[in-house]
Amino acid sequence: MPETTRSLVGAWAVTGGMAICAALGLLAVYCLLIAMARRLTARRDIAHKFLDDCAYAGGTVVFLLTLQTVWQAHTTALLPWIQVVRHLTGLCLILALTWAAMRATSAIGDVVVGMNPAVEGRHHTARKLETQARFISRGLSVLIAIIGVAAALMTFPSIRQLGTSLLASAGIGGLILGFAARPVIGNLFAGLQIALSQPFRIEDVLKVEGNWCWVEDITTTYVVLRAWDMRRIIVPLQWFIENPFENWTRDTTNLFAPVLIWLDYRMPIEPIRNEFQRLLDTDGAWDGKVGHTQVVDANEHAMQVRFLLSAGDSITLWHFRCRVREAMLDFIQREYPQYLPTVRARLKDNDSASGLF
Repeated sequence: MPETTRSLVGAWAVTGGMAICAALGLLAVYCLLIAMARRLTARRDIAHKFLDDCAYAGGTVVFLLTLQTVWQAHTTALLPWIQVVRHLTGLCLILALTWAAMRATSAIGDVVVGMNPAVEGRHHTARKLETQARFISRGLSVLIAIIGVAAALMTFPSIRQLGTSLLASAGIGGLILGFAARPVIGNLFAGLQIALSQPFRIEDVLKVEGNWCWVEDITTTYVVLRAWDMRRIIVPLQWFIENPFENWTRDTTNLFAPVLIWLDYRMPIEPIRNEFQRLLDTDGAWDGKVGHTQVVDANEHAMQVRFLLSAGDSITLWHFRCRVREAMLDFIQREYPQYLPTVRARLKDNDSASGLF
């Protein structure tokens, strides 16, 4: 082996050994600090989770930053390939910083949600903060990822020159790109508007195009709705800005709804009104706000009786209505079976026909 090659290999071995030892040493100190912080926050679940989410990304940044510092201390004259190693390490460092920033942003969103649990009496505030924290953290993560990838690509001279050339035609290119990305951009702005104005929140009960569902998740471009039969409905954010929908838990979860029964005209109203009131008083689902018995419709065959009732939330109300409907039908079948709806017809003798015989 020539003397020059031997000295070059020796210089790289010494420099690489120094860099690895320094990086591992600082990484060990970092791990020790993280372990101490975990011990201090053992009884604080939120801080403990934040450390768990960011620890690995932070360790990677510390390791690569130490390597880059060592490489920067050496010149090209001593190590001919040091520039390439610096570039690769810098590229990895940019990606590691991007990863760490995204993990920290996501962890901050989780901390905000964890600090505001949905306890009794604070459901609306907790869901409002969760919706805002989730959307903002995810939007920032997307922005950080774009900036990180762009910064990594700009480390290549050829791409940097290409970017400079494209800057001259940015006007036309921006229009074309904006038109092509109009749905994505529209959903991003719609998500920002939803996060700020709060037309609905996570776990709100919505009725969307006839589907009764809960808001399960809100991303930067679409909303995941969980239907009552556990189906998942994916709706773009822009749809909620442009179309009407029902929010059954916007300000309060209390709702009221009718139970409709058709009965014969001869059915007395007072007995079924008293039975309905007895059902309300004995059923714990009734919130005491709405409870009425009214005849709301009539046709040539029967009359329609409406039992209007209320409950604390939509699920409780649905089951409450089913119980009341079953109980009222059972009461009428047991006490007044003759007053169930009947079809009346009048029979007439055909005198002219009978006279033929």
